[in-house]
Amino acid sequence: YFRKGLCFGLACFANMPVESELERGARMKSVGILSPSYTLLYRYMHFLENQVRHQLEMPGHYSHLEAFYDDKKGVLPDGKGTASQQPVHWLPSIHRYMYPEMKITHPAGCMSQFIKFFGEQILVLWKFALLRKRILIFSPPPVGVVCYRVYCCCCLANVSLPGLGGTVPESKPFFYVNVADIEMLETEVSYVACTTEKIFEEKRDLYDVYVDNQNVKTHHEHLQPLLKINNADKEKYRRLNDQRQMLMYSQEVGEDCSSCEEDLFILFFMEQNNRIFQTLMEVSASQDKTLTADHARGMGLDPQGDRSFLMDLLEVYGIDVMLVIDNPCCT
Repeated sequence: YFRKGLCFGLACFANMPVESELERGARMKSVGILSPSYTLLYRYMHFLENQVRHQLEMPGHYSHLEAFYDDKKGVLPDGKGTASQQPVHWLPSIHRYMYPEMKITHPAGCMSQFIKFFGEQILVLWKFALLRKRILIFSPPPVGVVCYRVYCCCCLANVSLPGLGGTVPESKPFFYVNVADIEMLETEVSYVACTTEKIFEEKRDLYDVYVDNQNVKTHHEHLQPLLKINNADKEKYRRLNDQRQMLMYSQEVGEDCSSCEEDLFILFFMEQNNRIFQTLMEVSASQDKTLTADHARGMGLDPQGDRSFLMDLLEVYGIDVMLVIDNPCCT
């Protein structure tokens, strides 16, 4: 998966050994498509896989691709008029828009693998995603697996409260990026992307958070406190795993065949996010606008450990609240 301008793309790559000096013993082909929304791309993955094999065996024969293009072609958006509107794939209501199609853009067990791979670190990623930071995920090839981590990371930051959408900075899932995308990334204030090119780690001006396999790090000093797992994070991770275990048990005994782990994962973080912003908006609408340690606990946050996170959250979303939680180093 990748992003090109206002569009999202999906490409399949394959190679095969050949007895050809011109091709240096290996034939490599790639076939891809562009679409205004990445929720539609999964429909064409099987076609692309077949076509890339066809191009390996019969290079230069494009009749199937030409017929596909003539049947599916559309007009690319010109960027005028609709640029300020949030795209369908990022609207808050997962059951109406994002989730029904997105859930089959990734292999079964994608969320489960994401949780197992990062463990409690997903709570660190959750905070950075909610703060709309520039998150770059590095992993060696193949790139397919790490693209799904971009998708899972985006699912951490969904909010479905009415009235909040206008204040939420847009977070853009870019999927795969390489050195050719550096100029584009220099202008972005918020994104989630992945790469297989290690040179990106040296280009610190392009990202806020760098994820190297399971190592989440940031070079920004003011974001360093967010890397620490606190007691509230551990409690959330425990609750998430408890809910996963209950779901698996209910599926085993045949009581619940309609729910899946992807539903649980997305709704778990959406409900957490909604609780936070509902509390912040209520405090903002109150007479004294004072956010206390009890409010923090009610939001499922650690009053001390999440103090820095809360301060950043208020600033990013422009919420008018006075934080009166003492900093432990100043008491």
